[in-house]
Amino acid sequence: MAFLRRSATTAVLFALHLLLLTASVASSPSSLPEQQDDMPALLHLKHGLTSGAGSVDALRQWSPESGAHHCSWPGVTCDDAGSGRVVALALPSPPGGRLAGELSPAVARLTELKSLAFPSAGLRGEIPPQLWRLRRLQVLNLAGNSLRGRLPATFPEGLKSLDLSGNRLSGAIPPALGSCAALRRLCLSSNSLAGTIPPRIGELARLRVLNLSGNRLTGGVPPALLHCGSLVRMDLSGNLLHGRLPSGLAELKNLKFLSLSGNNFSGEIPSGLGQLGSLEFLNLSNNSLSGEVPVDLVALRNQTVLLLDNNKLSGEEEITAGVNAAAAASPVHVFTVHSVTGELFPVSPMPAIIRELTETRPGTSNDSPSSSSSSNGDGGLGIKEIVAIASASAIVVVLLVALTLCICTRKWPQRASKRSFRGREIKIFADVEIGAPLTYETVVRATGNFNASNCIGTGGFGVTYRAEVAPGVLVAIKRLAIGKQHGDKEFQAEVRILGQCRHPHLVTLLGYHISESEMFLIYNYLPGGNLERFIQERGKRPISWRRLHKIALDVARALAYMHDECVPRILHRDVKPNNILLDNECNAYLSDFGLARLLRNSETHATTDVAGTFGYVAPEYAMTCRVSDKADVYSYGVVLLELISDKKTLDPSFSPYGNGFNIVSWAVKLIQRGRVREFFIEGLWEKAPHDDLVEFLNLAVRCTQESLASRPTMKHVVRRLRELRPPSY
Repeated sequence: MAFLRRSATTAVLFALHLLLLTASVASSPSSLPEQQDDMPALLHLKHGLTSGAGSVDALRQWSPESGAHHCSWPGVTCDDAGSGRVVALALPSPPGGRLAGELSPAVARLTELKSLAFPSAGLRGEIPPQLWRLRRLQVLNLAGNSLRGRLPATFPEGLKSLDLSGNRLSGAIPPALGSCAALRRLCLSSNSLAGTIPPRIGELARLRVLNLSGNRLTGGVPPALLHCGSLVRMDLSGNLLHGRLPSGLAELKNLKFLSLSGNNFSGEIPSGLGQLGSLEFLNLSNNSLSGEVPVDLVALRNQTVLLLDNNKLSGEEEITAGVNAAAAASPVHVFTVHSVTGELFPVSPMPAIIRELTETRPGTSNDSPSSSSSSNGDGGLGIKEIVAIASASAIVVVLLVALTLCICTRKWPQRASKRSFRGREIKIFADVEIGAPLTYETVVRATGNFNASNCIGTGGFGVTYRAEVAPGVLVAIKRLAIGKQHGDKEFQAEVRILGQCRHPHLVTLLGYHISESEMFLIYNYLPGGNLERFIQERGKRPISWRRLHKIALDVARALAYMHDECVPRILHRDVKPNNILLDNECNAYLSDFGLARLLRNSETHATTDVAGTFGYVAPEYAMTCRVSDKADVYSYGVVLLELISDKKTLDPSFSPYGNGFNIVSWAVKLIQRGRVREFFIEGLWEKAPHDDLVEFLNLAVRCTQESLASRPTMKHVVRRLRELRPPSY
């Protein structure tokens, strides 16, 4: 028995030893080849990404010599199982950065990859075909790059979000996208895609965002597309689409944003659109639509922006009648685009109608003035009767007020709590993914209750705060300094229009909050400060001609987009270095666009006051208050002059020349005297081609000509700057 017990004990100990040895071997790096597989793939990827313009800070840490495991490298996320397999790649946020290289086919060796996000990273070349073989890929965001080529014939079936907007892709939209049953977001806007919209996209039952705007798509809206019942946002604007608008649009019950502008649709507007109770933005402008505007459009119950201009429509009287019938229960905002400036204005006679609806209360009569106008005629009232009636009316009014106050006092706590709850709502735009839930309390807490220590900028429109709403998730909160003269409805309508502007060099408006006591806008956060600070501090570090040219081109592209591609187009009115933000790689982003129009709420294209900043305001704008896109061009020209000079727009050294002498006068003076070299910042003349610098200076001066006709358009400025592109760009 003792022998058997010893044998059993020995067997148990041996089994335990074998188990521990197996576990040790299983946990060792050599037993997991997949741990070693992903690191070489990342290094190949790094080599391709940095081949265009040198390594950015994040990728410098992608190195075996750093001693850190590849799962801890910036922008790299591995699975939770500890296998070392990479499941997500993204530019670190903040600061992001531009890579200016190409995607290596080695990315396909990251076989567990679920998310790849390199938006606005300066990528060029083609998307490697191997990328589309990643079976587990769910999110692909390569928006705002310079990628070319065609889309593949097949896609990963588990794809949930595909954003390739703002590139140079060509060819047709593959029907195979219809096989991605999990797809919720499809953005292919601002490319050169041609052909028709594949009907198979209608098979995407979960699709919420569809943006195919700014391409060369032909044909009509396929009826099958209307089977996407989950759509919240659909933008097909700026294509070559034609035919009649399908009546089935009314079946998209969840639709909040619909833009079909800038095509060649004809026929009548389907009457069923008025049944879309969730619709907040409808843009059918710049088509060939005819017939009468359906009356049921004014029956929309939400605050709705309607853009119907530049068609062949009639029926304004029916709209007016519909608004009167809808009364205050259906607040509708119908806007058009001014034929000269392109800005938003309410359609006449809508403002007067809306005022009547807001100022008239049920039960009041508009006939009293006329009925009481005669005091001595037949059947008229004498002075005593009028006094008696007035006295009695006053007593009744006082009693009613007292009764109302008593009732309101009893119900006040409950009503106040409801208002407080509603007033703290934050609205996030449908195509925005912040990466963390955003509430009013989160924002206030993240800004330290709008503490000055978190202030990152001040301006005429308010104060901007840095807010970390979740670990590593930063946003910028612009707290607006506006009064109650700005109507909530008009404010929200125009904010929603600004929220549709998406460009690689515009600061992204993520959402907003509006209540009786607080209004703020939520933007993406850029850590590099503004151009004004960059200009002030550039003496501390060498500045290359390539970097200065890049900043100028970035801002020009943003303005050209606002002037020529936005529907309705937007005028900035306050272009200056303080409103140009930078990331840590000195890529430029235009901010505060549209705020001058939004916060001044003017009713005509001639504003009641000048919105810009002294020194940057175009002379015709300062004298007549009439604004145009050429006023933005003038301000941009002043920015260019400051960018390449050591002078400010109103530099103290100009005082001997008298009032009115500014940086524009200084540039013209030096050009006329053949002393252009003196205009540039120290060292720039030795670093850059002289012909390019002189042409850059001449372009800036042309932008600041007194004659509007002599100033170029921003589209022309972009084209000219591209021709001056430095060789190492």
